[in-house]
Amino acid sequence: MRLPLLPLRDIIVFPHMVVPLFVGRQKSIKALEEAVASKKLVFLATQRDAKVNDPTAEDMYRVGTIGNVVQLLRLPDGTVKVLVEGKRRGRVVRHLEQADCFWVEVEEIDETCDRVTELEALVRSINAAFENYVRLNKKIPPEMIMSVAAIDDPARLADTIIAHLGIKLEDKQTLLETFDPAERLEKVLSYMRSEIEILEVERRIRNRVKKQMEKTQKEYYLNEQMRRSRKNSAKRTNSRTRFRNWKRKSARRRCRPRGGTK
Repeated sequence: MRLPLLPLRDIIVFPHMVVPLFVGRQKSIKALEEAVASKKLVFLATQRDAKVNDPTAEDMYRVGTIGNVVQLLRLPDGTVKVLVEGKRRGRVVRHLEQADCFWVEVEEIDETCDRVTELEALVRSINAAFENYVRLNKKIPPEMIMSVAAIDDPARLADTIIAHLGIKLEDKQTLLETFDPAERLEKVLSYMRSEIEILEVERRIRNRVKKQMEKTQKEYYLNEQMRRSRKNSAKRTNSRTRFRNWKRKSARRRCRPRGGTK
């Protein structure tokens, strides 16, 4: 299969993912134009180093995703916003050199698995772990639990969950290159459990900090109340003292003998 190639920076598109991308390099824009004009698919491969502006074959991973260009929008600044949908895994057989854009010969990758019973057990474990993960991770909407639970294809289930994991790009590429669904589910489960442990530690730290802040605020409030109480008490004492002094002075003035009239 001969396809135009779109090199990606800092992102990996998995099958079944729909992702918006902003494209500015002329070769990449030309590759998208070729895909749209001929109604062909596009091959999505990630660069090993995102800083490379003009990547060669050695600068890109050979395993990527065959994707479909859903929508393409030209922006005023000359860049392009494109919506791509990942379809299936593919591997570059060879790069076809052309001056205006990247072209590659790609072979599709088979993702079958015969470990049916093991897959069923893994799917149950994955769904239970993902539910716990979503409860701890506030960045994922709760309705994703039901969406993921409704996926009956193990390969698609693994790829869907990967998109929500906060793991490194290299780890995601490793998962993209794991073709056996059972093995991929095992790795996803391992990554997710590690993420859950980190999230639980973060939650304990937040709770501890919150309790400390509440304790500090409570102590400040009590100290402020005591300070005001002492201040009010001092005011009342001063008022009583002034009143007693006034009474004594008044009593002395009344007791003082008045002079007679001549």
